[in-house]
Amino acid sequence: MHVAVLGAGTMGHGIAQVAAMAGHEVVIRDVKPEFVQDGIDSIEENLEGGVEREELSREAADATLSRIDGTTHLAEAVETADLVIEAVPEDLELKRDTLEDVEELVDEDAIIATNTSSLSVTEIASSADHAGRVIGLHFFNPVHIMELVEIVVAEQTDEVTVARAHEFVEEIDKTAIEVTDTPGFASSRLGVALGVEAMRMVEEGVAAPRDIDTAMELGYNHPMGPIELGDVVGLDVRLDILEYLREELGERFRPPQVLKRKVRAGKLGRKTGEGFYVWEDGEIVGVSGDGNGGVGDER
Repeated sequence: MHVAVLGAGTMGHGIAQVAAMAGHEVVIRDVKPEFVQDGIDSIEENLEGGVEREELSREAADATLSRIDGTTHLAEAVETADLVIEAVPEDLELKRDTLEDVEELVDEDAIIATNTSSLSVTEIASSADHAGRVIGLHFFNPVHIMELVEIVVAEQTDEVTVARAHEFVEEIDKTAIEVTDTPGFASSRLGVALGVEAMRMVEEGVAAPRDIDTAMELGYNHPMGPIELGDVVGLDVRLDILEYLREELGERFRPPQVLKRKVRAGKLGRKTGEGFYVWEDGEIVGVSGDGNGGVGDER
């Protein structure tokens, strides 16, 4: 199968990697050559890590890289694709415009998938002339490690597309859950609800971020606590999702002021070096000292 991934960022290059590891020919497309190269470099780094940990053979890593090409040209990326997965930023109009552009270039049998984590797939698909082939494939970060893919079925999605989506997820050795297109789907809605309540607890002085995270990690066996996860995902992304869910589902998803203050200050989490925690080289080195991160120990 030929797979085109639109967007070479965190999610895009991760999706490209797992597709190539499963034996598919993959093209990554982004708007600038340096973005494309950064994505391919990240894939190579992930594969090298797997080789060093003896989780992956050198031959398998080299074969994976040989199946990945990069381009800035949309037509070059999608014209022979059997499956196109867009992983562009979480902006409804951008995703709709991307889908329209793709549909003019792909074969009539190609599936077009969106990796949106919360936007309406039905609304994204409404810009397509043949919306039955549009579906949501919501991957989780980091894609090469996380086992789940959420298959989101839009109002327009036909049964053949749903079946082919399940086949693809099985081929890349992931586990699929199928959900009807509703705001936040299943995973984002539940995950954001937990995250926003954890932020309110910090805001109210119930406990420090590290203690809240430890409670969920040790008490509920979560691999990562909700405050840390917000920093990893990006506090600006969390805020955008909450504002969308508030509009669609009501006040229980109202963003807390502590989150708004951090986003206004540019403290977006791991990617900016500070959110609720302080980060260096992708690792937590302390808790934010701006008065909005609570008081906690370093680790």
